[in-house]
Amino acid sequence: MFTSMMSVNQAVSAERQLIDHLRIYIELEIQRLDDIKRFFSRVTSLHSGVYNEPSATIANPIVAFKLVKRLKSEWLNVVYTNEAEENIKALRVGYREMEVSLPKLEDLQGAAQGLMRIQDVYDLRVEGLVQGHFQQITNGHAVDIYKPPVSDTLSGDDCFLIGKVAYDLEDYYHSVQWFEEAVRLFRGTEWSPENEGTLEDALDHLAFSHFKTGNISYALSLSLELLLHDPMNRRVHFNVEKYEKLLDESPPITNQSLALKRADTTYLRTRNVYEKLCQTKGSQPKHFENPRLFCDYFTNGNPGLLLQPIKRELISLHPYVVLFHGFVTRPEAKSIREYAMPGLRRSVVASGLNQATAEYRISKSAWLKDSAHEVVGNVDRRITMVTGLNVQPPYAEYLQVVNYGIGGHYEPHFDHATSDSSPLYRLKTGNRVATFMIYLSSVEAGGFTAFIYANFSVPVVENGALFWWNLHRNGQGNGDTLHAGCPVIVGDKWVANKWVHEYGQEFRHRCSLNPEE
Repeated sequence: MFTSMMSVNQAVSAERQLIDHLRIYIELEIQRLDDIKRFFSRVTSLHSGVYNEPSATIANPIVAFKLVKRLKSEWLNVVYTNEAEENIKALRVGYREMEVSLPKLEDLQGAAQGLMRIQDVYDLRVEGLVQGHFQQITNGHAVDIYKPPVSDTLSGDDCFLIGKVAYDLEDYYHSVQWFEEAVRLFRGTEWSPENEGTLEDALDHLAFSHFKTGNISYALSLSLELLLHDPMNRRVHFNVEKYEKLLDESPPITNQSLALKRADTTYLRTRNVYEKLCQTKGSQPKHFENPRLFCDYFTNGNPGLLLQPIKRELISLHPYVVLFHGFVTRPEAKSIREYAMPGLRRSVVASGLNQATAEYRISKSAWLKDSAHEVVGNVDRRITMVTGLNVQPPYAEYLQVVNYGIGGHYEPHFDHATSDSSPLYRLKTGNRVATFMIYLSSVEAGGFTAFIYANFSVPVVENGALFWWNLHRNGQGNGDTLHAGCPVIVGDKWVANKWVHEYGQEFRHRCSLNPEE
């Protein structure tokens, strides 16, 4: 569910049905408690009225019979009624019937990781996120990078669960920050029965997280606080002894060396550049700074575009990247999204000869054939008009429609096969000479397409299309096309990808021995 905002939106309707089940349960429970209150009032009134009369009243056989009957029958019916169990059973049956459409543990973990991903890539303050604000620190001040029209805050239990996900992954950089907020919020509120965590749980996990990051003195302080709430906890007593011994044996540590640091990454060497491009638009030159970049009405010499040329914006020359504005209409974009919805599955990446899901690509995707949907055929023909390429299978792949999830992203990658790719993979499919990516929606914040080595990024332009060549004219891969889909901060991002192969383009995109072309 967390890999697609469409699935998250569907969860809203699922919760509405759960609310209906809960409403029925509450109504039945109110009715049950009203019945008990009536019984209570009747019995209480007897003891404040009839039974306060002279003892001769009890001698009345009718009064005596009712007392005996009430004690033997009515009280049993009230105390041992199954009505409460039946009500809660009906609620649980309704929940189980819907369980298949509800989030799994994987979704909760993925949603939490999505928030932490947004926090990292956009350098956001955890304190701000807890208050529903998307803020960076600029010149010592918290500055909103985006102000949502509707905001929500995070509770202590929300922060505890996010911290727990990081903790279970041994990611103490994040667990410290989120458990700190959980402790702060738990201290100021009473525990609620729907919460999974408690102040004691948060203190326990925060203490160990600080220990793992080297802050032993703070781990000791938190453990001592925890013992005030749970003085018989033998494990915490053992930890206190261990921390005190370590502090006695170790030299004092400066505050600077205790500063939290993100773990280095081995698989993403371009992380710093990638994140900077997601936050800004890199060093992309303005058109007035580079006269070779321009905007125009483009026909590509195609008769179909003579009366209605397309708006073309040349974004970059190296690599060659073009943005076509208004490439599809809103009704076309909506139709493509709707056609794709039933077939959306977790997006995969190439893994040798196989395909597998990966944390560096969070989205769902589906493939649409032009033979099944007229609008797809129209889009394919339009792509041919503006590029001059043959986009019909097997010379190009079917249209891939992608919907990004919570913090949805696709970390830096090439669309074309590289030297690391399987030779068999290249022979079977041919290399991808070009990419045509259509933006089927807008987003409120985030979601840029970042070109890492070229050092520029392009924001989401609703109904626009981004086109670039993956290969040089000599067939070699263009390293400057390393690109990424930045995490979506707020919004429902949909794109459609058309990958064009070398085969079938021999007379449309001619080869050259010059590697610079």
